[in-house]
This record gives sequence, structure tokens and C-alpha cells, in this order.
Amino acid sequence: MFPVSRLRRVAVLVLEGAKPLDVGIPAQVFTTRASMPYEVRVCGAAPGLVTGGDGLSYHVAHGLDAFEVADIVFIPGYRFPDRDDPPPAVVEALIAAHARGTRLAAISTGAFALAATGLLDGRRATTHWHYTRALAAKHPLVQVDENVLFVDEGSVLTSAGAASGIDLCLHILRADLGVAASNHAARRLVAAPYRSGGQAQYVPRSVPEPLGERFAATREWALHRLGTSLTLEALARHAAVSPRTFSRRFVEDTGYTPMQWVMRARVDLARELLERSERSVEQIAADAGLGTGANLRLHFQRILGTTPSLYRRTFAQGE
Repeated sequence: MFPVSRLRRVAVLVLEGAKPLDVGIPAQVFTTRASMPYEVRVCGAAPGLVTGGDGLSYHVAHGLDAFEVADIVFIPGYRFPDRDDPPPAVVEALIAAHARGTRLAAISTGAFALAATGLLDGRRATTHWHYTRALAAKHPLVQVDENVLFVDEGSVLTSAGAASGIDLCLHILRADLGVAASNHAARRLVAAPYRSGGQAQYVPRSVPEPLGERFAATREWALHRLGTSLTLEALARHAAVSPRTFSRRFVEDTGYTPMQWVMRARVDLARELLERSERSVEQIAADAGLGTGANLRLHFQRILGTTPSLYRRTFAQGE
């Protein structure tokens, strides 16, 4: 059971041609359970049958009135997003929800529906790599980034293909409930618990697949040794490549240099220890490989914009 001050309400918008994985991801991740203080309503432009993509249709119980009580609205991807805009009533309802303070999160080509509201104008956004140029052409005021898994602009969020929708959902959980809750959900989904939004959408075709698998194994190896000395040379040695090759490929795979990634992984471990243990800040700093409490405080302020003690008060289990 994770700390919660109130039930959070989630609406999942099903548009014509909706992609089944994109709909199912937020519906499953946020479904109500003891460890997940969320309530999900799947809705459409109106209650009833919605023709989906890939041979599936949806019978939704709610219409756009579900937005009125939602804390966050997910907009799953749908077929032919570059051809037609969503119905005007949907666009107006999204704009009104945003004005009330509701977060709007698009998965894959759902970014086109979100862009139709004008709320992405002047902001960074992403979508499935196959549609990034079409999104930029259709909505030239949107700063389309084709090289990331997801983009968090605060009240509006976008993600790439279906799998990155899981990353976006876990990112939202981390912000709402903390790292422990996000990792718990990742284990339940059998999903990777640590993929940053800056990670590339896909690996260049020129890279042999076995090398990508080897680098993934090295990241997993490092996550179990964050409290030890992890140098670039040690990581490269585990991957059986030169430090130069390791650094170049690591940035392509994750969007971070190896040591930036290690630092963020250590901060994440410290976050989880703050949430789930009563260890002192000094002990946690040592356990996470951050050295001293002063060093931990420095990195918390730089990366998270807060202090370890304030973070613990916000996310400590049972509070």
C-alpha cells in the first residue's frame, strides 16, 4: 500500500480507429487496486460503440462528461491521425479540461488530437517515429522531438509508440506516488523500471542486435551494484567493448552518458530508500553510492529541485 491523500481519477479517451495497445496500457496501469489509488473511466465522444483499429471495437460506458472529474486524461493513438482532426466536441472538451487543471497525456499518435487543441503550440512533443514529420507538417508550431520516448511539459505530456506509453505511465506514477510505487507497477507489468524520457525511440539499424542485448545486460548489472565504484572503464569491461565504443553507443541507447545514467540511477535508489526505509540521509547516500549526505542533497536539488527530507515527508510510506 502506497501513501495517498485522495483517489485520483483517470479518463482514457477512445477515438475512432483507436489502437488497442494504446487504450489498454493506461487502463491497465491505473486500474483501481490497493497499491494504486486511481479510478479509471474509459470514454468516447459519446457512450456506446466506437470502431477501433486493428480489427477491434470498444463499447465505452462514458462520454466526454468523464473529463469533468478527471485529474488526468489519456489520449491513445488512433489510425490515420494526419488525415482528420478529432470531432470539435472532443477538442473543446480537452481544452476545457486543461483549463480546469487536468493533465492531458497522449500516447503515440494521440499527440495529433492533443495538438489539435493548440495546447502543444510552442512546446516540445513527440509521437511515434513514423509520424513525427507528419505531426510537424500538420502542426508547425509544435516543437516535435523524434528522438525521445516521452516528453513531460507539465500539464501536457506526449509519448512515442505503444511501449513508450508504459514508460510515460510509470513516469506519471513516479511523480504522483514516488519511485517505490512506480517500481512496484513495473514489476507487475514485467516492464523495465528505468527508462528515461530522453532515451532514443529505436536503435539505429547499423548496430548489431547482440551488442544491444549486451549493453542492456550491463545496465542491469550496474543497477545491482550502485553502491560500489562504477567507472566508465568497469562498465565497458563488463560489456566487453572499449570505453569509447561504450560511451558512444550508450548515449544512442539511453540519451545519457554512462556516468549521467549511473548518477540518475543512484538518485532513484536513494528516492526509494527514503520512501521505504528509516535510514538516515548519510546511510542512504552511502548505500546508493553517492558518498556523503551533502553530496546526496546536492544531487537531489540539481535533479529533483527538492531536498531529501522534504522528499521523504512527501512520499514516505504510510503518510
